[in-house]
Amino acid sequence: MQWGSPSEFWAMGGYGLYVWTSFGATALCMVWEVLAVWRRQAAAAVERRDVA
Repeated sequence: MQWGSPSEFWAMGGYGLYVWTSFGATALCMVWEVLAVWRRQAAAAVERRDVA
């Protein structure tokens, strides 16, 4: 697919709202997952220190 201008790219042939909302939701979930893993790892490290 070819776009003649940046606004055509962002519009994505009329599907821009769906495409960019989906992209944003996916990016948000990926960031959330990384932060959740980071927090669980930190909590596990604290728990290991308490047990030892």
